[in-house]
Amino acid sequence: MPRQANTPLVQPLFGEPVFSEGVPTPDPTVFTTPHPSDSQLYKQIQKLLTKDVVSFKAARGKLGDLYTLETALGAHGADVIKAINTAGQIVFHCTGDTGASNVRKYGNEISVADHLSDDFHASAPPNRPAFFFHLGDVVYDFGESQYYYDQYYEPFRNYPAPIVAIPGNHDSFVIPKTPATKTPLVIFTRNFCATQPAVTQEAASLHRTAMTQPGVYFTFDAPFVRIIGLFSNALEDPGVISSEKGKWKIVPDIQLAYLTAQLQRVKAEQYSGALLIAAHHPPFAYSPPAKSGGTGGNHSSSTTMLREIDTICRAQGVYPHAFLSGHAHNYQRYTRSVSFGGKSFTVPFVVCGDGGHNVVPLVRSSGGVTPADPAAGANVSYLDVKPAVQATRLVLSAFDHMHFGYLRVMANAKQLRIDFHPLASTTPTPAIDSVTVDLASHTVV
Repeated sequence: MPRQANTPLVQPLFGEPVFSEGVPTPDPTVFTTPHPSDSQLYKQIQKLLTKDVVSFKAARGKLGDLYTLETALGAHGADVIKAINTAGQIVFHCTGDTGASNVRKYGNEISVADHLSDDFHASAPPNRPAFFFHLGDVVYDFGESQYYYDQYYEPFRNYPAPIVAIPGNHDSFVIPKTPATKTPLVIFTRNFCATQPAVTQEAASLHRTAMTQPGVYFTFDAPFVRIIGLFSNALEDPGVISSEKGKWKIVPDIQLAYLTAQLQRVKAEQYSGALLIAAHHPPFAYSPPAKSGGTGGNHSSSTTMLREIDTICRAQGVYPHAFLSGHAHNYQRYTRSVSFGGKSFTVPFVVCGDGGHNVVPLVRSSGGVTPADPAAGANVSYLDVKPAVQATRLVLSAFDHMHFGYLRVMANAKQLRIDFHPLASTTPTPAIDSVTVDLASHTVV
């Protein structure tokens, strides 16, 4: 049973990170802390979800700094990095929106976490995931300390690798009258952005130590891949990474300077690995054409956010090989064609927000009309509103709104491959969608 929050273990308990219990333990079936219905909470604060953003602290260190996999691993990091380089590739997991907001959803979250853990153990060393990059919404409803044990530490108790994360809107939205010491980002920071690997009060009796990310935005550097993770704030929609020239007055513009510095570093180093940008809110989320009736899924595109990112990419002459996001509770993969620096790029924009909380249809009815699902390969360029780069085409290449699932990402010196694995009875779960990017040409193979 978890220990009480007022009786924390002596800190720090360990001199190096701990990532699992070591011996697999049975799945939980109930919350140790009763959780209120999310629907009741939403009715009380629904209007605030459309207008309340949050401020946040600048990440530790300099704008161009990297947080490395070797650092996250602690004393054994150098050996792991050597093995990855010897294998000539790295593999990692990725998904978002894992938190179960009520016990009815708990089994789905546990199932996703179990599949991730089983995939790790079933994989031969060269194909074994080195880490899990969480795309946000770790704890529902709004990142309260008392729910971290049930929704994060207990489900992932058997996952024996680092879990790094960018906060989602549910990890950052502040319920009115919440004390400053208990706001969601304070709790998130304690568990993911600690200065040393210590067991937190949220972990209770379990042994996974807090991650040591430098902040709620950070760049995670590992062999063959570099992921720039941005915090897209607390609104239900859209994603926000800056003040947007004063529109969101309490939101600092530090992430714009940060992204600039990170891309400058990529250019100065002539970095040749796979470069990814990740944010919780998706730049593109499907919605049918305006005149077709119906509406999109539970979340919309964040095109202003993308426009800010693209503006910086264009100014620095660096564009990512892929963009990862969660938030929309299904799987969607777009292929965006852009003319960049005189070259033609094709870039996957992947949404994976079906990590355990919910799965929703891609298209919902509106006014009694439910349009048919789009065909794979449909031209959805109408979603790419006022792009800041020369975008020539946007295609919905694939989607799945029937299954929970996760991404298995592989990178080597020449290619980046992103596979979507829905939950199934077998381990490892077969992928039902896959995209490969040639790093040198910046194009989908």
